[in-house]
Amino acid sequence: MTRSIPVRQPPADPLERGQFSDGHSKYRVRASGPVAPDSFQVFANDNPADIVLIVSGLTSGHLHATWGQGWRTFTGEWKVWFEDSAFRVFYNGHNISNRPEPGGEVKFCNG
Repeated sequence: MTRSIPVRQPPADPLERGQFSDGHSKYRVRASGPVAPDSFQVFANDNPADIVLIVSGLTSGHLHATWGQGWRTFTGEWKVWFEDSAFRVFYNGHNISNRPEPGGEVKFCNG
């Protein structure tokens, strides 16, 4: 019997970092550029027009979160979970080459 090992295919969009879900919707994380991106965006259900969150200031360290229309009214607890999940995918997604060290700097968005 021969076993096959699954091979992770590169995404069709080289800026896509990965995806996560809250059990209801699927969210995709996309960087603003291929090298040292200053921002990333998260959109819902494979629809790039349905922007949930944009985080800017990644290179300067002055983080700012902008919530998409319709997502601004979600609870603070959900937003904290969502930001944390988005950062985790952005920094640990399948296209990242320099992973942060465990126990590193905590990200906080002022927005």
